[in-house]
Amino acid sequence: MTPEKINIRIPLIGEPAPEFTAKTTAGNIHFPHDFQGQYIILFSHPADFTPICSTEFMLFANLYKEFKALNTQIIGLSADSLYSHIAWLRTIQEKLEYEGLKHITVPFPVIVDTSQEIIGKYGMIHGDNDFPTRALFIIDPKGTIRASMFYPMYNGRNLEEVKRLLIAIQRHDKFAVATPANWHPGDPVIKRIPRTFEEANARMVTPDPSEMCYDWFSCFQADPELDS
Repeated sequence: MTPEKINIRIPLIGEPAPEFTAKTTAGNIHFPHDFQGQYIILFSHPADFTPICSTEFMLFANLYKEFKALNTQIIGLSADSLYSHIAWLRTIQEKLEYEGLKHITVPFPVIVDTSQEIIGKYGMIHGDNDFPTRALFIIDPKGTIRASMFYPMYNGRNLEEVKRLLIAIQRHDKFAVATPANWHPGDPVIKRIPRTFEEANARMVTPDPSEMCYDWFSCFQADPELDS
């Protein structure tokens, strides 16, 4: 199936993640139902046996336990076949080295999408290409799209930024707080903006000594995860 025959649409933040069933290197999956109750990082790569994708897979594999500790499942995807995926993952394990990492086993499933049906559902083909770009979606435990990223084929992703964003989303979900620019875990977070005049006025008239308020709409507090 060529890209011209695929209905391509990028799912938007706040929409349900498009459903699909697929063959993977870890068996068949029904997405996202098989992962209910977990966050999901679904990411695509242009092709197997490519150098940038190999470095990304090695780093995702190296961070796999950290993502699992954050109740997050990582899932890769490309249009290559199951046997191509298997052969490539074996090559990564047996031959490749990056940033001191070698003999890396990729522990997460890699989706087979030779028909490019899933690629189309997630809007992963851009421009005149006939292969997916570097797309990445963060999906919450209810199966809702919470964030998306798209990188060109010649630039690898920053996986530490992916983890940082995931944690920031989880802070919001758990504590109803926001995170400022360049936030990292442990940094102060932003309190919810008041929803009424009375609430805004009270915030400034009787300030909470544990908070840092610059104005009624701009109040910071310590990262609540530090006390949980």
